[in-house]
This record gives sequence, structure tokens and C-alpha cells, in this order.
Amino acid sequence: MNIYKNKNIFITGHSGFKGSWLHLFLENLGGNVFGYSLYPNTNPSHFNLLGGSNYFNGIFADIRDQKALSVSICKFNPHIIFHLAAQPLVRESYKNPIETFEINSMGILNLLNVIHQVKNKLTNLKAIVIITTDKVYHNNEWIWGYRENDRLGGYDPYSASKACGEIIVDSMRSSFFNINEFGKSHNILIATARAGNVIGGGDFSADRLIPDLINGIIHKKQTIIRNPLSTRPWQNVLEPLRGYLMLGERLLQGDKLFASSFNFGPDINGNLRVIDMLEIASKIWNKIDYKIETSTDNPHEATLLMLDTSKAYNLLQWKPQFNTIDSIEFTINWYKEFIENKNIITKQQLKYYMRG
Repeated sequence: MNIYKNKNIFITGHSGFKGSWLHLFLENLGGNVFGYSLYPNTNPSHFNLLGGSNYFNGIFADIRDQKALSVSICKFNPHIIFHLAAQPLVRESYKNPIETFEINSMGILNLLNVIHQVKNKLTNLKAIVIITTDKVYHNNEWIWGYRENDRLGGYDPYSASKACGEIIVDSMRSSFFNINEFGKSHNILIATARAGNVIGGGDFSADRLIPDLINGIIHKKQTIIRNPLSTRPWQNVLEPLRGYLMLGERLLQGDKLFASSFNFGPDINGNLRVIDMLEIASKIWNKIDYKIETSTDNPHEATLLMLDTSKAYNLLQWKPQFNTIDSIEFTINWYKEFIENKNIITKQQLKYYMRG
């Protein structure tokens, strides 16, 4: 991925868990990275542990602020944009559905509308990768992995807001960045990336399995497990990030075939029940303590969700480098070093992963 060397790369949501990892990844590839996001809403946060604004180049601003977004993008004049800014939590979306739709749906529209309005000023821009989620699919709770051409939908506000975002991308791409007009009326290719459940060091968000377990260790209490039999496609954060970068590379090369949607998830063995995930994690670190308390009062969440990643495998030659146990161990070791030794091993883990 030498294509990123000396390129201007604009990341929305760079202060978040995935965004801060991506920012660091791109710096290691020689990119000139600029971030645009809200201030981290967790304490601690991966962004601040790595040095915050003293380390990361960027600005704190809202994806819903078109003026600030337009000024930042025009000033930086990026070659590629990775859009990660989002309200990422299902349970939070039940509490604040309007804000969730504003950020996850209208945030995408704001970004693409700004690009449409100022594209003549953006002499470098060639590619946009918009990150959504595996939850954009209408979930039939079946045993097959969803493919990119399956029906979109969403029971909860989070899933629905992300599915809306996908529809917005398709509409804006067809209307203003049509692939058939590439190289004629515009020079920008747009793709979306749908990743499965991501785990990794530095995530301190509430209502996520491993961060909740870590919070239990910190506060010396048992973690309550709501849905032990739910199945998810678990993968380390670096796996989909590499997929985003491989996808962005092909867009920068002007390959129209890749201006579409791609799933990024583990192989079939990576689709584990929560209870299986817990057993593996507790064997890696015996301080992990939990108890199962199922309740009918919990808001609806999908029970069975898997992705078919054949498209990414066949077209991008992307596949996970880690198996499931490696991904879990890699993640738990980050937190173990952080809690027991006050060490932040993000950069060491990234270098290890990049060696393949």
C-alpha cells in the first residue's frame, strides 16, 4: 500500500476507537493525515492515550456542521477521504434516535453534499471510503452470511440509520458521481465498507462486550452479560482497517469496479456466540469475571448475524491475517498491558500486524 505515501488523507471520526487506529496505520504508511471529529466521549480514550491533539493532526468539529466540514476539506485538499464519524452504539440509538439518524445518515449526506458543492476546488480528491456496518442488512436471523447485494434494513435506530446511509451513498453516487461519468464530469470514486463486530485495544465504549469486561476488572465487579447466545462475526480492529485501505488503494488507482460496497469480516470460524467468546477471553486473562442475566426488558438486538466476504476475497484478495483466538488474545493482551503495567502497546501491535 505504498500508494498512501505522501498522500493527503482526511479521516472523519479520527478521535474514535477505529479512527485513531486508522490514523496511526496511515501514518505508518507515510500518509499526511488530517482528522475531523468530535472530542472523545470516553475516559480513558484510545485517542488521548496516544497523545491526543499533541500527537494527532486534526480539528474537533461536528460532521453535521457543513460549513466547518467544507472549510476543513477545502483547506486540506485531500487525495482520499475515509468517513468513520458515527454514533456507533445500538443501545444508545434507542435513547437518542434523532441524534443517531442525524449523525449516521445526515452526516454522510453532509459529507457528500459538501464534496459535490466544492469538488472543483478539490484538485487532489480521487476517492471516498464510507464506513457503515454489518448491521445494514435486513436481518432474517438465518445461518447464511449476508452478501453485498442482499436487502438493506434495520430494526433498531442504529441499524436503520446506517442502512439509510448506504441508500444515501447510492443516490448521491448515481446523481453526482456517476461511475459512467468518471473521468468526464468528475474524478471521484466512492465505496462503502461494511465490517463485522470489531474488537481491539483502546475501545472503552459502553455496552460493548470486551470494554464492559475490562470495566469490570478496573472496578472489581462482575460484568453482566445480556445475550450469551447471540452470534457475531468477531475480528480484530486491524483486519477491517486493512480492508478499507486496500479498497481505498483501488479507488485511488481509478478502478471503477471497486466503487461499490464490500463486506469485511472473519472466516466462518470467527462467527462465535457471546458465551464462547467469554470462555476464550477468560482463559487468556483470569481476572475476567462475568455473570449471565438475561432479561425480557432489554431492547431488541440481533441474535444471529454473519457476513459473506467472498467479494473482498475474490476482488481485493483480502482475508483476515488472524484467526479468532489470535484476534481475541491480541485484544485482551492490549488491555492487560494497560491495566497491569500502564503500557500502551498500540504501536507495537500495529508494527507486528504490518509485518504480516
